[in-house]
Amino acid sequence: MAGTMRRIHPVILSGGAGTRLWPLSRALFPKQFFPLASELSLLQETAKRVSDTTRFAPPLVVCNQDHRFIVAEQLRKISLTPSDIVLEPAARNTAAAVASAALVLDAAAEAEGEGAPLMLVLPSDHVIADAQAFRDAVEAAAPAAEAGFLVTFGIAPDRAETGYGYIEQGEALVAGGRECPGCFRAARFKEKPDRHAAERMMAAGGWLWNSGMFLFRADALLDEMKRLSPGLAAACAKAVKAATRDLDFLRLDERAFGQCESVSLDYAVMEKTERAAVVPADMGWSDIGSWHALWQAGKKDSAGNVLLGDVAAIDLENCYIRSDHRLVAAIGLCDITLIVTDDAVLAAPRGHAQDVKRLVDVLRGQNRDEIVVHSRVYRPWGFYQSLEAGDRFQVKHITVNPGGRLSLQKHKQRAEHWVVVNGTARVTRGDQTFDLKENESTFIPAGTAHRLENAGAQPLRIIEVQSGPYLGEDDIERIEDSYGRT
Repeated sequence: MAGTMRRIHPVILSGGAGTRLWPLSRALFPKQFFPLASELSLLQETAKRVSDTTRFAPPLVVCNQDHRFIVAEQLRKISLTPSDIVLEPAARNTAAAVASAALVLDAAAEAEGEGAPLMLVLPSDHVIADAQAFRDAVEAAAPAAEAGFLVTFGIAPDRAETGYGYIEQGEALVAGGRECPGCFRAARFKEKPDRHAAERMMAAGGWLWNSGMFLFRADALLDEMKRLSPGLAAACAKAVKAATRDLDFLRLDERAFGQCESVSLDYAVMEKTERAAVVPADMGWSDIGSWHALWQAGKKDSAGNVLLGDVAAIDLENCYIRSDHRLVAAIGLCDITLIVTDDAVLAAPRGHAQDVKRLVDVLRGQNRDEIVVHSRVYRPWGFYQSLEAGDRFQVKHITVNPGGRLSLQKHKQRAEHWVVVNGTARVTRGDQTFDLKENESTFIPAGTAHRLENAGAQPLRIIEVQSGPYLGEDDIERIEDSYGRT
């Protein structure tokens, strides 16, 4: 590794919804926050991959504003402090996210009197089995990126995949009169092909899967963005200039960012620029974009099955079955995907993995909550999980992390009864503040200001019984909040 080279600034994109992994992945808790390939979540694995501080600066994360506390907590759990967490007020695809990150990094470098930073763009939901091959590819790309090229990473294909875009590898790259070993011109980009086109490209050779990872100087990317997508570049510049600080987050201006065209970085810049380069790599890469991809990457039994959770099976072949909630018993199935959560079941032939997104669109048209939230809903202080609901009542299991505190709030239409299961609860009720221990309880009348805090060193678990004519989450009047949500 070249010790004289500047540190690279990772930019982790965490804005996707992962609809093809429904019902596990949902809008408010998408796939990058789940441990799908190891004990760590995909986001945590991505961050750890660039945690070598001799080569990489602390990462900058761009995420949906609704996910900000989940991102912060997951990074805290692996003892990683990002340089910043940039909040997107709306989903605008990768071009706007990357351009905004480039502007933030460029401004920070200028303030420090440093040159244009090298930024390594990494989606948060990829699996890379060979970390050393990943680092080697980054090192191969660095000289070309320093010379002003926009470098992407191409994955050597092992099948005619229709779920990925492709890059045609061109001639060996020469930058500043010097060769860049392992780096080539990107001759052509191809969107996700049909089966026939994918097979033709595999047979012809010279085509690589488009990984969606990039390395370039921030100023080089911004120059090309201004030239090729000037409207998008201008909107991003306004959004960053008018950004506001929100606790540990940088919130992009909502009005300006809303004017950004929703396009990919490939479409906005890479497919049009003459400065596109590609580094071919074999790093055990997968974007884990479907249940079929998880079956391919999973540990299989002798019959080719991946069975996760509480699963009992007889005579199965090449199936992917995952239960996150209850016993699943299966007999005589072949090439089937079966996913069971506590509130939804997905069953499909494995070959229909790309159709899950279509199914989610159908559910969206029916206004189904199951595509947005899980029964377990995460908050900056912990989470709550609905256990039972009926006419005028709802029962929830609430877990508050040590040091966590809910907002001081009141409800117009519901009363609440709290029973402590584990831990010590500090309760504010009206003008009273008192502690409750295990098996103790309290009642919060409708219209009474109240707050729940974890006063101990262990997670606090309570059972909450709500009663009243309306129990929706929008019946909350926040009076004071530690997380800036008032």
